[in-house]
Amino acid sequence: MKGKHINFALILILLIASCSITPKPINYGSDGCHFCSMTIVDKQHAAQFVTEKGKAFKFDAAECMMNHLKEIDVATVSLFLVNDYHSPGDLIDATKATYLISKNIPSPMGEYLTAFESKAIAEKAREQHEGKLFTWTELSNRFDVGQDDKISLK
Repeated sequence: MKGKHINFALILILLIASCSITPKPINYGSDGCHFCSMTIVDKQHAAQFVTEKGKAFKFDAAECMMNHLKEIDVATVSLFLVNDYHSPGDLIDATKATYLISKNIPSPMGEYLTAFESKAIAEKAREQHEGKLFTWTELSNRFDVGQDDKISLK
């Protein structure tokens, strides 16, 4: 009888752990973009979101994530993440990032969309590369994600 309780507890712990809402590592060079199926190789432009159930969706560029968000119920997403341009491979909170669209910084899908952890760093990049800055809400509107009021509250 005692063994059954231990097995049940172990299964319960595994179920809870498997549904944790945390970013999943992006395996650059082997993971594919959920939106366009390209292999994710660019550590400065990749993105990811994690649903309330803990499922991670990985993208080769922030623009692929934004385009995919048009196709789903955004309210089911708990985490929105993008790579920080100045810290390749580091995922940051996409809702707090500042974005630069500049023809002088190419991104994998040709939208020239780049994320920065802070507005100050993004402004310095704009001085060097030109372009236009966007907040998460402004970017959501630009991509016509739709439920952007729900996105900006996360």
